[in-house]
Amino acid sequence: MAALSDQLLVVTILGYLLAMICHAVEYAFGTRSVIGRAAARPERERERERVLVGAGVGAAGGSGPVDAPAPVAGTGLPVTDPPVPSAGPRSPRAVLAGRAAVALTVLAAVVHLAVLTTRGIAAERMPWGNMYEYLLSVTFVGVVGWLVLLYRRSTLRHLGLFVALAMVLLLAVAGLVLYVPIVPLVPALDSYWFVVHVATIATSSGILLLGAVPAVMYLIRHGYDQGKRSFPYSLGARVPAADTLERLTFRLHAFAFPIFTFAVMAGAVWAEAAWGRYWGWDPKEIWAFISWVVYAGYLHARATPSVKRPVATWIAVLGFLTMQMNLYGVNIFFEGLHSYGGLD
Repeated sequence: MAALSDQLLVVTILGYLLAMICHAVEYAFGTRSVIGRAAARPERERERERVLVGAGVGAAGGSGPVDAPAPVAGTGLPVTDPPVPSAGPRSPRAVLAGRAAVALTVLAAVVHLAVLTTRGIAAERMPWGNMYEYLLSVTFVGVVGWLVLLYRRSTLRHLGLFVALAMVLLLAVAGLVLYVPIVPLVPALDSYWFVVHVATIATSSGILLLGAVPAVMYLIRHGYDQGKRSFPYSLGARVPAADTLERLTFRLHAFAFPIFTFAVMAGAVWAEAAWGRYWGWDPKEIWAFISWVVYAGYLHARATPSVKRPVATWIAVLGFLTMQMNLYGVNIFFEGLHSYGGLD
């Protein structure tokens, strides 16, 4: 079973890689696809509303027909809708590539689940005993969350390129750098709290991983809307509207944060049962607390009207970086009671 799990991991990475390539094809021809039109539509509607309101058309107390253009002050010329890039006819190649990408992602996710299942059967425990197994679980939660989002809102499909890219990179790191053979759990982990704590922390981490994708793309799209055309802002031309990305970022973080909070609390209870204290300022405990504070700061900033949305989103990105420090840095560079990476 252990060897089968290792082989299935290779298939999983290849599946996500092929999905990423198909997403890249759709992205390259996306200005003519149905996804491109759906992503561009909110921008056109907002531009039209700004023009109409600025011209006094359709506002309270306004006069004249809604479609009658008002003259620009000082010019005598009528106001018309600003030009926007034409979506053009649907590209069959882009649509086919996008559908193939989704199908490959679903297939890779099924094989991904098989990797975890066979690993757990071989280990005769839940597959969360070290960094390698934990990262497999976090990425699986992330991709399942992405498929749920995609099922509810197909207009987000262009983000699949960046989700698939994250899956390929993280799983490649897991397989090439973090892989360890199956070993029994250390005594401190052999508890029912192992399932409670690690299941909730992996679930919240997977959702926060997924939330980092629209957060970064929102910052890129916002820069693109501000007139920046250099890389990476040029990537913002074909992703969903900035408002859509920002709202998605908030909803994912607002959903994951209570789960993350419970996971930290469950870890404290487990620490008291295992080591006789709820909190011992272990490196992983410290960085978990830092991550919690940063994400709480993001949600507070997001709810504060005086804080601009890009500033709040940067805090969310910082929270993601602290989570990576907690996953990689603490297990690799620090020693403590939570050093279960298995890389020794």
